[in-house]
Amino acid sequence: MTVNVKDISLDVIRESIKENKRDFLQEIINELYPADIAEYIDDLNLEEAKYLYTLLEKEEAAAVLMELEDDVRERFLDSFSSQEIAHEFINNLDSDDAADLISELPQEKREEVLSHLEDRRQAQDIADLLVYSSNSAGGLMAKEFIKVNVNWHVVTCIREMRKQAEEVEEVYTVYVVDDNDVLLGLLSLKKLLIASPRAKVAELYSPDIVSVKATQKGEEVANLMNKYDMVVMPVLDELGRLIGRITIDDVVDFIKEEAEKDYQMMSGMTQNIESGDKIWEIMQGRLFWLVVALFGGIIGSRVVANYEEQIGMYPEMAFFMALIPAMAGNVGVQSSALIVKGLANHSLSAGILPKLWKEASVGFINGLVCSGILLMYSFFFAPSLALSITVSVSLMTVIMFASIFGTFVPLALDRLKIDPALATGPFITTSNDIIGLFIYFMIGRMMYGIFM
Repeated sequence: MTVNVKDISLDVIRESIKENKRDFLQEIINELYPADIAEYIDDLNLEEAKYLYTLLEKEEAAAVLMELEDDVRERFLDSFSSQEIAHEFINNLDSDDAADLISELPQEKREEVLSHLEDRRQAQDIADLLVYSSNSAGGLMAKEFIKVNVNWHVVTCIREMRKQAEEVEEVYTVYVVDDNDVLLGLLSLKKLLIASPRAKVAELYSPDIVSVKATQKGEEVANLMNKYDMVVMPVLDELGRLIGRITIDDVVDFIKEEAEKDYQMMSGMTQNIESGDKIWEIMQGRLFWLVVALFGGIIGSRVVANYEEQIGMYPEMAFFMALIPAMAGNVGVQSSALIVKGLANHSLSAGILPKLWKEASVGFINGLVCSGILLMYSFFFAPSLALSITVSVSLMTVIMFASIFGTFVPLALDRLKIDPALATGPFITTSNDIIGLFIYFMIGRMMYGIFM
């Protein structure tokens, strides 16, 4: 009987594990991709996950491990010894995935795992990758690639490529280097196949190639690969020597992680946290900006307190106290989000002043529309002409200020080498709340002085 894996629920998997139906489970996992198996394991307890894991071939088991959620993988690895991690997982992973996996382990366990690797060259490659930052080109690259010497003949080329291909899972391209391993260009497989066996690589390769240095940021790598529609990017050291390659799947994972990090930062979290993390870790990641927002609220209350007498004389001003800062926060987040997006994909070509002028113009037009609508509403429903004019002028001023402020802050943070995503979170909304209230009461004092 053929198993339809689409009809298999998690409860069926658990029940089969409980009843030790190995053949049935083996038939299921044989029909699944590693990512699909990882989804089941994410929802199983540790003992159930380990049971299912024992049914996997070593290479498939390693691939499944890399597909697990970070917190699940961490707990899973804790249940294995250093020797088991080295032999069962690291030996079956590409160098970049192996380095990512080992980097998640405590320092002492990292050294133990590397010491248990029988292939010392593999251990050295992984150790080399661990030196680089996780968000750099060096941290994203793999050490497995195919290279040929510019002075080789085609027949030598093919023989050496066959040897190298044994360690490379996917052959995207063939790199041409000189005697010092300096990258010179790319060799087309088509040219290699149709060329004479006695032809030299120097006659066949193309020198047109885009590359990155190992120290460059991951964002730069992603932008270059997107710009030139590349599926693999060669990585060089400071001397121009070929030391690795970055494949598109690693870049996609990096972009996803960066997007998640920016989203959390915009939501007011100072570190990457998961719903499955411990209470203390979640609290640490969320508390800082809550405290900042709290102090912002305290400052806002002091602004209101300073104008207590004015509110006592014109209590109708309280009707719009919530509206003005709310609009300021919304406009500020819109402007900052647009700038952060432009900074992330390097689509901003102009300097700070042109961007400020453009956002001020947009803010002016939006302010006219919104304040016009508010003026019509308050003209019919507000108790006084002074209040109608006050809230309309205040809204116009606040929208223009928030547009400029929301543009300036991420640009300034970027210049200071601080992640501009900070500007789209509680910092902007809290600042605009305080300043919006201050502007409202200042304009109110002036307008009521004129009309009353």
